Amino acid sequence: MTIYIDPPAWPGHGLLWSHLVSDVSYEELHAFAEELGLPRRAFERDHYDLPAQRYADAVRAGAVEVSSREVVRLLHGAGLRRPKRRVQRRDARSS
Repeated sequence: MTIYIDPPAWPGHGLLWSHLVSDVSYEELHAFAEELGLPRRAFERDHYDLPAQRYADAVRAGAVEVSSREVVRLLHGAGLRRPKRRVQRRDARSS
């Protein structure tokens, strides 16, 4: 089982966040997150958001440190990438 984590570089809610991902399955990722005590609400599409203060906990638990680009590459390679949906706006002139 290998779980990967990128550096805490993503701002939100006054904190910096990392992404925790698996290159095997979401089940593997959920099991690791549960061991860390992460709430399921921290899961977003294909990764867990992890606050910077928990980064060292994840690495101690076995998460492998990689770059943010590598996280995306790993997700794509495993077929686990779920990008955000783009919302199409209805053109008011066409109604």
